[in-house]
Amino acid sequence: MMMKQHLAPVLLMIIFHHCTITSGQSSAPAPAPAGPTNITAILEKAGQYTTFMRLLKSTQMDDRINIQLNNSNQGLTIFAPTDNAFSNLKPGTLNSFTDQQKAQMVQFHIVSSFLSISQFQTVSNPVSTQAGGSNSGDFSLNITTSGNQVNMTSGVTNTSVANTVYTDGQLAVYQIDQVLLPLGVVRPSAPPPETPPKAKKAASPSDAPATTASVDSSDATLLLFPRNAPITLSLAVAAAAGLLL
Repeated sequence: MMMKQHLAPVLLMIIFHHCTITSGQSSAPAPAPAGPTNITAILEKAGQYTTFMRLLKSTQMDDRINIQLNNSNQGLTIFAPTDNAFSNLKPGTLNSFTDQQKAQMVQFHIVSSFLSISQFQTVSNPVSTQAGGSNSGDFSLNITTSGNQVNMTSGVTNTSVANTVYTDGQLAVYQIDQVLLPLGVVRPSAPPPETPPKAKKAASPSDAPATTASVDSSDATLLLFPRNAPITLSLAVAAAAGLLL
């Protein structure tokens, strides 16, 4: 009886210790699978970016973004329009763009540096995007802040950051509710200058058609000897004879 009383606490301690170890192992979080940053996967997980994802793929900008993020220390900031933002465009807008214009529009949503919300307060306008041409005004993006609100304009579109989709210190993805349309894409291109009509070449004497007077042999004879010439000649002879007599 005494032995059972001594063994009971020992058995309880062993069972308690075993349960504690098992419980601690099951509550430890599983490590996240390591993998390269993928902009498509980030947008797909966030939802509501189907159209923007399709444009990234069709312009091959998704591969370019992933290469920049995983093969260099270069940071990126992406303004991602929602599907509703594209729905708000005038019908047929995207279909009216050439492949080059679609690529430029996507690049206009990408800044080649990491920008946190607080860093937007110190950016210099116009902000340079991967579309380039910010100094010419065709692809100028101007960003202003009001408290924690970040506003931006392309000269065609005015919108603001609605939400932070993703940020890791190298890549920042922000939701916007309007598509940023740059002037360089939507502004009609100037028509080619009209070619002035060629001046008519002045006709030179050598170019003028030669006019040859056709003279009949009988007319030539008349010029030398008119039809009344025999009568006139006879009268002249008679007059001369009268003078001699």
